[in-house]
Amino acid sequence: MESTPQKLGLILKYFNEFSETQLAQFAALEALYTEWNAKINVISRKDIESIYLHHVLHSLSIAAIIDFKPGTQIIDIGCGGGFPGVPLAIFFPDTRFHLVDSIAKKLKVVEAVCLGAGIKNITTQHTRAEEIKNRKFDFAVSRAVAPLKDLWAWAGPLLKKGTHQDIPNGLICLKGGDLNQEISESGLRPKMIPIYKFFEEEYFKEKFIIHAEKK
Repeated sequence: MESTPQKLGLILKYFNEFSETQLAQFAALEALYTEWNAKINVISRKDIESIYLHHVLHSLSIAAIIDFKPGTQIIDIGCGGGFPGVPLAIFFPDTRFHLVDSIAKKLKVVEAVCLGAGIKNITTQHTRAEEIKNRKFDFAVSRAVAPLKDLWAWAGPLLKKGTHQDIPNGLICLKGGDLNQEISESGLRPKMIPIYKFFEEEYFKEKFIIHAEKK
């Protein structure tokens, strides 16, 4: 099995200019998730072996389409064990991430990983996104949590309008497979960007970034 530094090479193949702190935080993820996954299962057993490919780099595909500006507020809806929010929070240390899930024990893993890796720009909330009131975010992110129609119903009311960055404010979600019917049922006209355009690994074939603008 490859060592963690070798696995970090997967990230460094596509991104650079990380601080020593960021590299240490990325390197810490494997041991932290392995330890906590044994107690609270948030990642399939086989996926732990490929955490940097299947989870970390997959999450960072969002960084291939947008460079979040400092102070940007982002909600991760149905964050599970912390993807895509945790890798993105390491990548963008000056951006604020609010990770939300309806299952408290998953947030316990997120909080333990943040503590262990020294990630300070994440807050968590045990709730459903549709129950959040009086808060607005620039972007919502999510990974394979629910159909696009549902994600937009939850995210839409929480988003501010605006175009202050590389792409307009809105929902950015990671999905795979044939999405034609799901997009049609959502009533949205999102941008659909193949991740394989950025990352050459076979794993990313048929995986997409979906961006729906808040209008």
